[in-house]
Amino acid sequence: MAEVQIRRALGSDAEAISRLIVQTLRLSNAQDYSPEVIERVAANFDAAGVRPLLASRQVFVALDEECVVGTASLAGDVVRSVFVLPERQGHGVGKALMRHVEGVARAAGVGQLRVPASLTAVPFYTALGYAVIREVVEGDERTLVMARQLDR
Repeated sequence: MAEVQIRRALGSDAEAISRLIVQTLRLSNAQDYSPEVIERVAANFDAAGVRPLLASRQVFVALDEECVVGTASLAGDVVRSVFVLPERQGHGVGKALMRHVEGVARAAGVGQLRVPASLTAVPFYTALGYAVIREVVEGDERTLVMARQLDR
């Protein structure tokens, strides 16, 4: 696997980020959530939904050549919207994105990061040292908020 490059997302990345998130939700998260939940969440991440996030969060993309293969964002002390193309999962893309986000947070003086994790992503975050601090249930959607102290 070629090493990925991580950079701040640009407005021109909105369509690629949207496609990546929707595809990942439909393939990877389908084992843990109903089709109704998947489609409800996916509807929030069309390109029109992604564009405002580029202004309100620090959004990053992982690139292989020019292809967006992963994304993650940081809103203060909360990591959000970490997604990696299903065919690239398990190859270090998510880990590289998280290292990058943690570095940005650390540089900003953040001592602890939190992440609202899908059931699908809990093992990934656990392997990175995050621990569940609470469960959030909204209707038929269940997520676990996880946290990790950052090294200084």
